[in-house]
Amino acid sequence: MNTAQSEEILIIETPERVSLAFALASIGNRFLAVAIDHFIQYLTIFIAVWAFSSLSGTGSGNESETPAQIFQEMPKWTIALLILVAFLIFSGYFILFEWLWNGQTPGKRLLKLRVIREDGRPITLWEAVARNILRIFDAVPGFALPVYSIGLISIFVSRRDQRIGDLFAGTVVVRERVDEAPTFDETFSNPVSDAAFRRVQKPVVFRADLQSLNEDEIEVVESFLRRRWDLSDRHRLWMAWRVALPIMYKLKPAYELENFSYEGFLEEIVHRYHTKQRFLN
Repeated sequence: MNTAQSEEILIIETPERVSLAFALASIGNRFLAVAIDHFIQYLTIFIAVWAFSSLSGTGSGNESETPAQIFQEMPKWTIALLILVAFLIFSGYFILFEWLWNGQTPGKRLLKLRVIREDGRPITLWEAVARNILRIFDAVPGFALPVYSIGLISIFVSRRDQRIGDLFAGTVVVRERVDEAPTFDETFSNPVSDAAFRRVQKPVVFRADLQSLNEDEIEVVESFLRRRWDLSDRHRLWMAWRVALPIMYKLKPAYELENFSYEGFLEEIVHRYHTKQRFLN
């Protein structure tokens, strides 16, 4: 895929020679999203401190006690566990959510933002780990209270609004432009002749175990393939990307980049699934 950048829009040219436009997330939306995420982190840590304090029998009954006094009264094993829990919350929160939620955290989901690879494909566990390990550098000069001075400078300097972690992992943060794309209901509303099994794209060769796919997911793929010709080329490719994205996250397929297309990928999934069903029957 070839990519080009124009102002705040990331243009990705797919193998089908159709361009997909992704609106880059604004600095304001990104910082509001990360503020929500950090609030959830601090709230979780506060609850953990309260829970450990209650379990150890410290910090209760005296309202004048300071946090430092409460920590001094805690047994060493409780403090060690609390430090471990806080570390896991700070280091694993963004990695876990972005990996399991298809490039989103609670803050990003609320602001309709998503992390994707620079070529438009879904991030893998590697990208989720890589971009968030370097979050400590982006958050300089603060860690306990992240300021993101370095990250802000990097976003201003980068042509694709990428912080240090994004540059290292090869990712971008985009805004989901659902208002410019047809909804699933709009795409799947009108009954048409069954064209789900018609192959029009070059076969996509990939390695993945399709057993984890359920019938509902296959039905969504088939519905798109039946109704894709009611869409313009741009919207058809956009919808193919939206349908393929969660499936790619789930299957983690291995494929050759130069021979890949989202539509061909969906066609191959339906073909393999029904070939297996015929064999089982």
